[in-house]
Amino acid sequence: QVQLVESGGGLVQAGGSLRLSCAASGRTFSSFAMGWFRQTPGKEREFVAAISVSGRMLDYADSVKGRFTISRDNTKNTVYLQMNSLKPEDTAVYYCASTYYSGSFSPSQYNYWGQGTQVTVSS
Repeated sequence: QVQLVESGGGLVQAGGSLRLSCAASGRTFSSFAMGWFRQTPGKEREFVAAISVSGRMLDYADSVKGRFTISRDNTKNTVYLQMNSLKPEDTAVYYCASTYYSGSFSPSQYNYWGQGTQVTVSS
């Protein structure tokens, strides 16, 4: 079992940056591909980015490509999401999640989820 805890959310002005972290417990972190999703009230959870076990394969939603960077440090059991050039439409609760399948875009393919961290971008 994997427990995931996100941190790093907050309030930022448009054009600013935030770095989200997701710390995982358990010795099997390096066996999982990881992803970041986001959700706003009344909408479905949306794929943001994913990273393979090795960290070599990265996938991004078109809406964040070129602005967000996903990375991981398997020695620290942590995955990161660096968010630059933030826009008001990036406002959401951000979740990290684990999966056995690299390149997974669907929430249904992820097995463990964090509790989420709020990101608010003001205009």
